[in-house]
Amino acid sequence: MEELIIYTDGASRGNPGQASIAFMILKGDGSLLYEKGEKIGLDTNNVAEYKALIKALEVAAHYSDSETRITCFSDSKLMVSQLNGDFKIKKPHLKKLNEMVKELAKPFKSIEFRNVPREDKNISHVDMLGNMALDS
Repeated sequence: MEELIIYTDGASRGNPGQASIAFMILKGDGSLLYEKGEKIGLDTNNVAEYKALIKALEVAAHYSDSETRITCFSDSKLMVSQLNGDFKIKKPHLKKLNEMVKELAKPFKSIEFRNVPREDKNISHVDMLGNMALDS
């Protein structure tokens, strides 16, 4: 697979509170390859955002090889800015999650992290998956 596009979202009802992760993986042509939403227990929204991306990258590894380029989209400005080195990571638990993402990114040819607004149709879709998981 030459290119994969990943959309992720993490949610927490209360902060911390009941949390969920959701993601979808698209082929480069935009067709859906995989999607999932699941509860993760009690967590903060920032941890949930990172955990959604971590799970998405773990799944993407099954559909890719060393020539795969990945573009990850999230509405979490904090997470994207931390991954891109624009924001300092002050909390040790977020630093650990950031390092996990970087480790999972190593097998891919390239990886890019982009912030998109919550109104993006694909972010809205993964948000819905996360909320459905919390409601179940």
